[in-house]
Amino acid sequence: MGLDDLIISLLTDHTVRIVGAGALLMGITSGVLGVFTLLRRQSLLGDAMSHAALPGLALAFLLTRSKESAPLLLGAALAAWAGALAVIAITSYTRLKSDAALGIVLSVFFGFGLVLLTVIQRLPTAAQAGLDKFLFGQAATLLQRDVATVGVVAVLALGAVGLGWKEFKLLSFDPAFAGVQGFPVRLLDVLLTSLVVLAIVAGIQTVGVVLMSAMLIAPAAAARQWTDRLSTMVILSALFGALAGIGGVILSSVGDSLPTGPAIVVCASILVYGSLLFAPGRGLVWQRLVTSRRQRMVRALRVLAQLYWLGTQHGDPLRPHPAGALRALVGPDVQASLRELAARSWVRRLDDGRVALSPEGLAVGRDFLVETEPVLAPGTPESGERTA
Repeated sequence: MGLDDLIISLLTDHTVRIVGAGALLMGITSGVLGVFTLLRRQSLLGDAMSHAALPGLALAFLLTRSKESAPLLLGAALAAWAGALAVIAITSYTRLKSDAALGIVLSVFFGFGLVLLTVIQRLPTAAQAGLDKFLFGQAATLLQRDVATVGVVAVLALGAVGLGWKEFKLLSFDPAFAGVQGFPVRLLDVLLTSLVVLAIVAGIQTVGVVLMSAMLIAPAAAARQWTDRLSTMVILSALFGALAGIGGVILSSVGDSLPTGPAIVVCASILVYGSLLFAPGRGLVWQRLVTSRRQRMVRALRVLAQLYWLGTQHGDPLRPHPAGALRALVGPDVQASLRELAARSWVRRLDDGRVALSPEGLAVGRDFLVETEPVLAPGTPESGERTA
């Protein structure tokens, strides 16, 4: 399938459009709420709640014997919410730390869910259950009513974030100050946790309970590399979540029997690793480039300082000097430093090969020599007097 055919398929094929809409809504919702989870250092809370949703799905099916998404998602939401409250209760009323509480809730709820799935598989209607697909998602089987349910959940979650923006922002950065100001910190904590539960419910059909935690954290982690502003981070995280959702749908359409849920998580991982490498300011490649540029500038300033010092020894700071003398003082890479200095108009290169400070370079070299006097003062290993 070519690119043109793929675009036409996305725009015209009913199934692809339904799956794409569901993945888009899931990515936006999880991206927005994942920001607050990441900033509150509760990344594993999303993992615990997504795994805790499994017994709710199984119990909902056992009670209703129906595969309709509404009762199943309601059961998942209640179970995930119970798991979140269990984590909060354990950390509040016992001496156990949050990591121990998360481990307990995740293992107990998920284990109970697997037991219930085993019980369901032994029922006469086990072949029609298909609940095991909720482990890794079943995006390819999304129906229009399923997308409508996800849309309602997304509207509720995003609307609540918009209404409580100020409170959630304060809770994420300084909960102690929020308490001093009279905000109901515990209530806000429960409310924000409940919204994360809604995000999990919105994505559980698409990527499953096992992979949903990745969709809560990956877009937010990628967005964090690009900005220090919360509003910008939320917008970028929603955008990255949407791109991951649509990208996963495209990959599953192109690939032969490639599952959509894992493909979405792979796209989200690519966005994370790309941001870690190339994001301005924090990206590893960007930092390497900045470090390299700073090192080149420091070497150039050392050459400038040596020119100034040589000039003062001869009574004229602007006096030209042979490039060979600078090479003996600084090292073999002096030509690269001279090109950097000439590009900034800090030195003048004469026709006979000598180099002289410009008036602007004179001021810069004098200031740099004063600031680094313990290092470049005459008599030290870097100084021209020792070499001379």
